[in-house]
Amino acid sequence: MAQFLPVPTFDLVIVGATGDLSKRKLLPALFHRFRDGQIDAASRIVGVSRTPADRSAFVALAHAACRAAADGEWDEAVFEQFARLLDYVVVDAAAPGGWSDLRATLKDDGRERIFYLATAPSLYAVACANIGAAGLAKGARVVLEKPIGSDLASARAINAGVGEGFPESSIYRI
Repeated sequence: MAQFLPVPTFDLVIVGATGDLSKRKLLPALFHRFRDGQIDAASRIVGVSRTPADRSAFVALAHAACRAAADGEWDEAVFEQFARLLDYVVVDAAAPGGWSDLRATLKDDGRERIFYLATAPSLYAVACANIGAAGLAKGARVVLEKPIGSDLASARAINAGVGEGFPESSIYRI
């Protein structure tokens, strides 16, 4: 097993946490990083989705996703430790309401805060606006994946909307 340096304690908020990207890629990758010692036990991974669910349902989803992506090494005890990092909050990324529940879940304790938008690119700007309106964007970072827009005009519109909520130095595009 490779040795990795741990990253500083963080809160990672996965917006769209019950979707395909989260299940196939994000949660298994985070589990592998935890298993290999790169993520400490004080970090938090908060799933956000409009899907009505609770923490135990999200942990079950993460368990199934991580187990399905296991690379031949599966340790239930390690997953149980990883599961302690997980939380879930019901929020519709496109709606202004519900963000106070997320704000209550995320403590303002100086740790890194990252919003990973595992949603359709058409939701990036409105999600960033709602994150900002909820007072959660200050000092945070946002990660955007997938093609951003379907053409130059839509890409510019999405990037402009995201830029209203986050400074360019805090926007990561994959």
